[in-house]
Amino acid sequence: MRSIILEEHCASPGFVAGPGRNFMDQLRDRGGHFNEIYQKLQDIGVNRIAEMDAAGIDMQVLSLTAPGVEQADVDEQISIACEVNDFLADGVAKNPSRFAAFATLPVAAPDRASEELDRRVTQQGFKGAMINGHTRGRYLDDKFFSPILERAEALDVPLYLHPTIPPKVVVEAYYSGFSPAVSAIFSIAGWGWHVETAVHIIRMILGGVFDRYPKLQVIIGHMGEGIPFMLPRMSNTMTQTLTKLDRPIEAYLRQNVHYTLSGFTFPATFLNLLLEVGAERIMFSADDPYLSMKASQDFLQHIPVSEEDRERIAHGNAEKLLRL
Repeated sequence: MRSIILEEHCASPGFVAGPGRNFMDQLRDRGGHFNEIYQKLQDIGVNRIAEMDAAGIDMQVLSLTAPGVEQADVDEQISIACEVNDFLADGVAKNPSRFAAFATLPVAAPDRASEELDRRVTQQGFKGAMINGHTRGRYLDDKFFSPILERAEALDVPLYLHPTIPPKVVVEAYYSGFSPAVSAIFSIAGWGWHVETAVHIIRMILGGVFDRYPKLQVIIGHMGEGIPFMLPRMSNTMTQTLTKLDRPIEAYLRQNVHYTLSGFTFPATFLNLLLEVGAERIMFSADDPYLSMKASQDFLQHIPVSEEDRERIAHGNAEKLLRL
């Protein structure tokens, strides 16, 4: 069975020396497993392919690791996005049967971001773009970002909405007051990243993004960032009478949003996602190199679905959405 994973990260030299410097230095300086991640992020060649082979993974869709460029100054976003995309394009060109890519965009300059997305998709075969959450507190429901959304819809490519740390004011209000270690993990992988991403996609729905761009497709990871659990509650409380949207809120979550596993190997969480959105909306993902491709592959082989649905999740849905 072919396996395609969609939230798989790397780091270009420009990112490591620029907007990602603090993050990458922290990984390296922590040593051990984190230093291994530091090294693996910078490799999109033979070593990564060898690990894919060992885990039974046929293809990775590569993207720049968080925190991405979204919090950088505009000029740096423009220059580093171009450098990252050149790095990705070179990696894909060397191993086109094993790698594809999501573009990095200078989202703080929406017209330039739209042009960059168009160029990378039409000239180099990129499969969409990865956007790491808010841009200094601005979310994609803001019409400021309309050129990016309009171009993604016109090109018929998805935007992958990846977690980022919440805005500073939110971190201070919600996640402070504990030990530094507890506050840090609470604000990111323990809770904050996922709730932040869920809020972002709900803002896009309530802000009318998918009414303005009804064919736009967005991908979120980590089995829906908690949204499937809340979907019935949102449906019951945020009705069309209240929202004035063209469709019920659950329709957008089942027609404009796709969901990946992102290395989550939790059976109950998966079943909740499956029951709420169906196998046609779920795609495989491992979150390499942060989480294990092998563990994700083992989980995929044992989830309680039909073989037809397992094939959809493993590769069929990604092939259809990304035209792989």
